[in-house]
Amino acid sequence: MIKFKNMFLIAALLLPVAIVTSCNNNDDDDINGNESPVALSTTPQNNTTNTERNIVVSATFSQAMDPTSINSTSFTLKQGASTIAGVVTYTGMVATFTPVSNLNAAELFTATVTTDAKSSAGMFLENNYEWSFTTEGNPSSTDAVNLGASGNYLILAKTAINNSGTSALTGDLGLSPAATSYITGLSLTDFTGYATSAQVTGQVLAADMADPTPITLTTAVENMITAYNDAAGRSAVDFLDLGTGNIGGKTLSPGIYKWNNTVTIPANVTISGSSTDVWIFQIAENLTISSAVSITLIGGAQASNIFWQVAGQATVGTGAHFEGIILSMTSITFQTGATLNGRLLAQTAVVLDGNALTKP
Repeated sequence: MIKFKNMFLIAALLLPVAIVTSCNNNDDDDINGNESPVALSTTPQNNTTNTERNIVVSATFSQAMDPTSINSTSFTLKQGASTIAGVVTYTGMVATFTPVSNLNAAELFTATVTTDAKSSAGMFLENNYEWSFTTEGNPSSTDAVNLGASGNYLILAKTAINNSGTSALTGDLGLSPAATSYITGLSLTDFTGYATSAQVTGQVLAADMADPTPITLTTAVENMITAYNDAAGRSAVDFLDLGTGNIGGKTLSPGIYKWNNTVTIPANVTISGSSTDVWIFQIAENLTISSAVSITLIGGAQASNIFWQVAGQATVGTGAHFEGIILSMTSITFQTGATLNGRLLAQTAVVLDGNALTKP
């Protein structure tokens, strides 16, 4: 009888231990049942290729995190062994890493969130979380767009060149296949094969003028369309949908930019690079620069190496200053007093209003 009582006592003593053990069989839980956080998704996704160079890297967690644990030590980005400088923020359940400068083209980058990151309940990540991606773009310099014979003109259009007020246009004007009558507001004086105007430092040419002007203009228009297609077809995009189309206040480094919508410039923009650097801006809809806004070149950047490919209309506001070559599938309008260092190459009309335009 004593033997059985002892066995019962031993069993009773062991029972609570067994119960405690069964309640703590998940290594990811603490004694209060809190689970360790995990990364549910990332931007960009792991092994993504052709990532835009202005990407903001982020990780979304399974639960709210302790903001103080999400910092430049626990969230890093590297290109090989080199650490990328960036700003780390945390909102909701998303941690973001914003590089302080655009990432290098065609390179492999690895983002890491370490086990120093913890949830608001105090549970740390079980393991470092890593994901990698490769940037888009051309690691060598971008080739300029070959304008061919269209590069001989300050303005080249197909349907009309209309001017109001008194403009100062430095460079040749060409219109084809439309005739001279579709050039208005410039008070032309006809000569054989060309015309002049007090508002134009250069010649004015149209498709109905004497030979060899018609064939010269036909070639220039064909070259203009080829140049437009070249600019639109560049696929090694460096920057995708920068600013979601609003690039006011930005400094633009060399490379190929692409937008799937309209681009607006409501504030001054700086284009920064050397005299041999190239910028190609691919715009799927319209381009609009607000009144009194300026585009400024620094570092030796040249207007002749800046190409704005616009699938819709291009409009430069009153008193604004524009730099570069506009290749528009439709029309280009310069409102009152707007100025240009560049070229206007339009597949429909160019509309002016007392503008000072100079071919670079």
